[in-house]
Amino acid sequence: MHVWFKYNWIVRDQWYEWCAQLPEEELARERVGGMGSILKTFQHIIDVEWSWIQQLQEAAFPSKPVPWLATLAEVRELDRQYRSDIEPFILGWDDSMETRLMEDVTGDGDVEQHAWGEVMRHVLAHEIHHVGQLSIWAREMGLKPVSANFIGKGLIPIR
Repeated sequence: MHVWFKYNWIVRDQWYEWCAQLPEEELARERVGGMGSILKTFQHIIDVEWSWIQQLQEAAFPSKPVPWLATLAEVRELDRQYRSDIEPFILGWDDSMETRLMEDVTGDGDVEQHAWGEVMRHVLAHEIHHVGQLSIWAREMGLKPVSANFIGKGLIPIR
């Protein structure tokens, strides 16, 4: 499981580097699709990842409501803080955690039950989905997007 999170973090960090070539106004510009802007999309990815994993850890957390961040540096700092909260849990993942029960109370007050493995894969797929939107926006700007290729990132050591 942790290999896929490391993959998402590598790709996210590559996107941050890619974004450094753009003026802040371009990162904040409202766009069609996704979360509406590049910065809002990153913040959404970070928040969703952190929130679901906090729930798995049964952390007594009120969601950290953060106003939409205005700069890439602010988004990267949020990512650094939130990632440090959840990384030990992710790196400690083992097969015995796959089928543990998580109860999620929806906005309507309904209780949904999910296996932990299902939640973890949802978080992974969620980020990959939004990175696809970033790729579309990059092409609309006439720029080459970050590669989504898993191969070549050094995630699986060769024996």
